[in-house]
Amino acid sequence: MALLSVIFSVCMFIMYLCSITYNVLTISDGTPNCTVFTFRGYGGKFKYLTFLNFLLQTFYYGLCAATAVMGSTGAPSRDPRKRPALQKFRDFLHNTLVFPVGTFVVVTFWAIYAVDRELVFPKALDKFIPPWLNHVMHTFILPILLMDKYLNYHHIPKRRNGILGLLAFGLVYLLWILWIAYYANVWVYPILKVLETHQRIIFFAFLLMLFVSLYLVGEGLTKFLWRKEMGAVLAAKTTKSSKSTKKKNR
Repeated sequence: MALLSVIFSVCMFIMYLCSITYNVLTISDGTPNCTVFTFRGYGGKFKYLTFLNFLLQTFYYGLCAATAVMGSTGAPSRDPRKRPALQKFRDFLHNTLVFPVGTFVVVTFWAIYAVDRELVFPKALDKFIPPWLNHVMHTFILPILLMDKYLNYHHIPKRRNGILGLLAFGLVYLLWILWIAYYANVWVYPILKVLETHQRIIFFAFLLMLFVSLYLVGEGLTKFLWRKEMGAVLAAKTTKSSKSTKKKNR
């Protein structure tokens, strides 16, 4: 399992790194001297959650590769505080942002696409973004994340801390797209343009609740996939605690 985890993490990092390099250096909107900062107007590609998630996933799998090569892929431990600092950061990042944000991108993109693709990925983008890259950004993310959950145990942070971290990210991104709408008079996603103000508020509230729901799904998946190992650790801790209590009572 450890060797498979190393191979998987390294391969995913290479795949994401090559894909995002292609995106940054090749994908243009057809305007002269188009860059990652000017793509389709103010904010460039950084106004799209898909691109920000692309950066996040690339960074995360680079972190996974480094962690795996160092030999700390991780399994449930009796004392999570003794994990290497790099593994602690990897686990927190996975639970708080990588899984919920990555899953959010896949679910919302294809749900809206199924209703009306013009609301999220207009046909005009087909001229710039090849199908394989579209699937790397909007499809493959989820099965890769599920495989990562299966291969690597990610110690779950306190639920309050994890959810607050995720909501902080969501609110910052929401303020970013609202600023773009105010400053540049551009709605990042066409669906926001067709909604009334009160509908946008309801839509944003629903998306934030979806964020939280996906966080809980990720937490539940980890507990389900690693239930045997977590049970063994809990049993060992209980046995150790029981022995310590007996010694004190003697």
